[in-house]
Formats: sequence, C-alpha cells, structure tokens
Amino acid sequence: MRSADPMVVRFRLHDQEFMGLNGGPQYHFTEAVSFTVDCVDQAEVDHYWTRLTADGGEESMCGWLKDKYGLSWQIVPQALMRLLGLPDRAAAGRAMQAMLQMRKIDVAALEKAAAGG
Repeated sequence: MRSADPMVVRFRLHDQEFMGLNGGPQYHFTEAVSFTVDCVDQAEVDHYWTRLTADGGEESMCGWLKDKYGLSWQIVPQALMRLLGLPDRAAAGRAMQAMLQMRKIDVAALEKAAAGG
C-alpha cells in the first residue's frame, strides 16, 4: 500500500535546490531552521510579510515570522544590514535598538532612529 504523503520532496527556489524529509508526526518545525528573504525595499518587506502571515501565520520579533505551516522566515530589508553596519557606531546602535522593538521591519523608522530622531 502506498502512503498519500511523500517521504522526500525536492524543490528549487531561485536556482537553489532544497530537500524536505517527512520524518513523521513526532518532528516539528523549530526556529533552528528558517528561510531568509532579502528584500530590496519596504514594499517587498510588506509583500512577503503579508503573504507569509496570511491564513494562520504568526508574527514574531525583529523581522521573524512563522507561516501557516509553522516554518520560520526572516524578512530582511537591505537597509537593515546597511544601517547596522554604519561606521557611526552610535547611529548603528540606535538602528539596532529600534529594530529590537519591531515585529515587521519598518525601514523609515530604522532610518529615523539611525539619524537620531
């Protein structure tokens, strides 16, 4: 008798191959495994955030979320890495402190915090 659930699934995302293994109901997704989505701008952050939290997904802190299946995602705008890497360490620290208060990353709020406002 064949099972309706596959044991191994292979898929490709943007030329990167992935393999998923169905280990049975005793195994669950954890934050130890996540996908990162590098976003060009706030519109892209909003797009992925909205779609991945739809239908039962959950927001978390600092740009992390879980989709409706319980898989963790990090939705990261390019501006975050740029601001956290500023040579002005005080500005970078302000951006970090602002990010630590966010769920979905708000690029304008990060830039304002880095600028001291």
